[in-house]
Amino acid sequence: MNIWFRQHRFAIEAAFGQVRKAPGSFLFNVLVVAVALALPFAGLTLLDNVRPLSQQLSVDPEISLFMKPEATREQAQAVDPQLRRILTGTHARVSFVPREQALDALRAKSGLSDVLQTLGDNPLPDSFVMKLEGFTGNADAARVDGLAEQMRGLPGVDSVQVDSAWVKRLAALLNVLRLALLLLAITLGVVVIAVVFNTIRLQVLTQRDEIAVSKLLGATDNFIHRPFYYTGALLGLCAGAVALGAVALALRPLNTAVAEFARLYASEFQLTPLPALGLAGLLAISAGLGLVGAMLSVQRHLARLN
Repeated sequence: MNIWFRQHRFAIEAAFGQVRKAPGSFLFNVLVVAVALALPFAGLTLLDNVRPLSQQLSVDPEISLFMKPEATREQAQAVDPQLRRILTGTHARVSFVPREQALDALRAKSGLSDVLQTLGDNPLPDSFVMKLEGFTGNADAARVDGLAEQMRGLPGVDSVQVDSAWVKRLAALLNVLRLALLLLAITLGVVVIAVVFNTIRLQVLTQRDEIAVSKLLGATDNFIHRPFYYTGALLGLCAGAVALGAVALALRPLNTAVAEFARLYASEFQLTPLPALGLAGLLAISAGLGLVGAMLSVQRHLARLN
């Protein structure tokens, strides 16, 4: 075990030695990889902030049922118990809106009282408004659509409208953003691996004579490979840290604009950095990408030297 620790300590020291030999080149590669990582990191941070906000949105869909214009008041009132039977097992508030009340509300809100007077008879039908409580997210959307479908079959009903389509659109939009972020992360992950691959390739070619001498002295392949692996992981780790730092700095001006927008909706929403566990995970992924690039490069080019 002591020998194993000594070998890895030697590999880590050798990796830092390579960085000290060419700090400018290492920093340039870190910046290139950090730019590639910053985009998916920023997208993930935005989605992480939006996700709890979307989950807290209460759907509470309203189902509006409109009777046929020729339906009598008695027919409309006869629909009420049937609606309550359909809504059994749900927390729903059923409100009957007579056509006279709907017309008065339209006059008050639209300012078209003069135009409405020219219509003569009231063109609005009796209606019911049902507010369903306890529906959050998009999981119960199919259930709401099923209730609306049952209501459409009631006698005297002209149309049924579900006022929760915006929630479905929001959920669909978030799913599209997640998929786009995944594709972007995969694409830029390949870029990171390619940059590390080329960096390690140059180091291997530079140290070709040292590697040949080490082999003559009996060094194993693992002993030769480890310093390059640690160099790749170190490059990915440093680039990930720089990318996360850039994202954290970018949140400050963004929060200024977001705060002004949120105040319009009486909200105090702000963008916050990822939690510590999320940051650690992204740093681990960055180091892992660097390690993968180093492994591919070392195995390819050292095999050629052999």
